[in-house]
Amino acid sequence: MRNLFKRVVLGVGAMLGLGMAAQAVMPVTAAPTKVNHPQWSRNAVIYEVNLRQYTDEGSLKAFDKELPRLKELGVDILWFMPIHPISEKNRKGDLGSYYAVRDYKAVNPEFGSLEDFKNTVKKAHELGMKVIIDWVPNHSGCDNAWVEEHPDWYVRNEKGEMYGPYDWTDVYKFDYSNPAMRAGMIDALKFWLAEAGIDGFRCDVAGEVPTDFWNEARPQLEAVQPELFMLAEASKPELNVAGFDMAYNWPMKDLFSEIAATQGQYTFVDARNGQTEPRKFPVKHAVAIDSLLAVQAMQYPADTYMMNMITNHDLNSWEGTEFDRFGNLSQAFAVLSYTLPGMPLIYTGQETGMNRAFEFFTKDKAPQWEPRNDYFVFYQILDRLKHCQKALDAGSPEGAKMTRYPTKSDDLYVFERTNGDSKVFVAVNLGNKEEALEFTGVVPDLSAGYVDVFSKNRSWATLPETLAPGGYVVFAVPSATCQKCNK
Repeated sequence: MRNLFKRVVLGVGAMLGLGMAAQAVMPVTAAPTKVNHPQWSRNAVIYEVNLRQYTDEGSLKAFDKELPRLKELGVDILWFMPIHPISEKNRKGDLGSYYAVRDYKAVNPEFGSLEDFKNTVKKAHELGMKVIIDWVPNHSGCDNAWVEEHPDWYVRNEKGEMYGPYDWTDVYKFDYSNPAMRAGMIDALKFWLAEAGIDGFRCDVAGEVPTDFWNEARPQLEAVQPELFMLAEASKPELNVAGFDMAYNWPMKDLFSEIAATQGQYTFVDARNGQTEPRKFPVKHAVAIDSLLAVQAMQYPADTYMMNMITNHDLNSWEGTEFDRFGNLSQAFAVLSYTLPGMPLIYTGQETGMNRAFEFFTKDKAPQWEPRNDYFVFYQILDRLKHCQKALDAGSPEGAKMTRYPTKSDDLYVFERTNGDSKVFVAVNLGNKEEALEFTGVVPDLSAGYVDVFSKNRSWATLPETLAPGGYVVFAVPSATCQKCNK
């Protein structure tokens, strides 16, 4: 399989004419997804809420005070890490893992009550934001009520004991060959749609659950919430045929790390696992993004959303901050997470430039949200761009096109995305030295009214002669109708 994948990548690279003239990328050859994405999701920005660490109190009521700030930032979807009570049996650390669920139809009392959560959802909806919650379908906590009430819902080892996957000693794995277990899980999912009015789910290790379960569940969930939005924590194309709107773009995250390591910017050392120096990665340069995009276009159903990220709760706590992994390329990669095909993720504290890892099993110090610093403004500008430029819509909507402009340097990545009158041009330097913007084919034409989106006075775009390491430019043609574009 490894050699087959290599041939696919090389074949795609040849097909795209990498290093030659400007070429369209992402040739879509896969059949379209059967999922009907909510229209509001096309230009959305998703924000992951680590509720335990978000405020000093770590409660829903304290979080509610931050909703106006997140609205000002430009957040559209609030993804709450699991809000359920946490099991005490085999608990890890002081407070345990969010992902060891004790009761699928209750709220962790550390956070508040079910009424508190319903009020949070109501307030978010009033501000125009959607809410999804983290769901743990593969396993439950060791003292979940189902362990006693439905012991046949769990798999057993050769000794007849319940067990957890991997080294997850605080959970027991479900048996999806049991129809009653499936029905119980779907019933619990429906509860939150009907009772709390949420808009969907982020499903933990979704690829470990049989794909046919998701295909069975989605129509039943849509009967309760017609504009359902489903995010799979998986990079498994078959999940996006009929079950999920969006996949985790783990491969893009990995490629970003490889590029950063190639340039000497990956500095994270995992001392907890005995590392004394940063891990080694394959040598990769910016142009490798072309091959990944093309392979994903063939692997995934057409119109699948990919969630792009430079950090999240797993990365922050276990693999270092974005600054540990990307160094001075961090903001350039953030720009790509917004402007490459997909939906961008912001994690708790990312919008303030927080450069520390949260503790996972205990209470940690909350980020400092004020004042609205340069990082906040940086992400606010990108959020506004995402909202008002149809060219950046997620999936593969009709009329969308992406064009790459190859240069003499493999460390530069220059492209344009268009859809009708909407046009966005991006150039980033993912190398470790200043690079001249010398094109090997067609030179980009910026005469169509482009402005520099990061210029305070919205000046007309002028392509620089060079880009510094980690440098970037983002130009766009302002929409005549979008008020956010004209601020």
